[in-house]
Amino acid sequence: MADRLAPGAPAPKTPPTRVLLADDHTLVRRGVRLILDGEPDLTVIAEAGDGAEAVERARAGDIDLAVLDIAMPRMTGLQAARELSRRLPDLRILILTMYDNEQYFFEALKAGAGGYVLKSVADRDLVEACRAVVRDEPFIYPGAERALVRSYLDRLHRGDGVGGLPERPITEREEEILKLVAEGHTSREIGTLLFISAKTVERHRANLLQKLGMRDRLELTRYAIRAGLIDP
Repeated sequence: MADRLAPGAPAPKTPPTRVLLADDHTLVRRGVRLILDGEPDLTVIAEAGDGAEAVERARAGDIDLAVLDIAMPRMTGLQAARELSRRLPDLRILILTMYDNEQYFFEALKAGAGGYVLKSVADRDLVEACRAVVRDEPFIYPGAERALVRSYLDRLHRGDGVGGLPERPITEREEEILKLVAEGHTSREIGTLLFISAKTVERHRANLLQKLGMRDRLELTRYAIRAGLIDP
């Protein structure tokens, strides 16, 4: 027979949402943590300084929500979100970024994130966004609503229909290679990080140069900055 609460007894408390916070700036993490830990239903139990570390930490299995910055070393927040969505489909993901950028917003949704919050208004929107994503409800910041409508109308005017996003110019693996090349890693170091051979890295790098119509590492680095893969 199931136990019943005695009359007047308080209802059992729901444990707080366990949050992983990933950002390569210690001061940003500290500020965001203060915001989240100030709420009774949210608690930051882990931090990471880059996307790869965030994936590794989340796979430990005790995280309910991952809050990921977009621009981080080794692996961006979008790359980490894709990896986590594949490996941990029940994990909730929220992107926290300084970029008020329509394309990043759509890429975040495509990567499996349930919301996108600007750092400039984190003190206002972050807690609400975390709670919405945990409830499996999408969180859309006010500026993105206009972007969604504009993109919808543009596709209608072009006769493209309303399904799908523009095709990515490079594959996810090529994006990983591009980011690490732009960060100054050698082919051998990239191979070690991604568990592939240096020769495979060189092949991907050659494909990148050809696809993007570029000649050398400098041009790839400039492209990576424009694409938000690394900070300028």
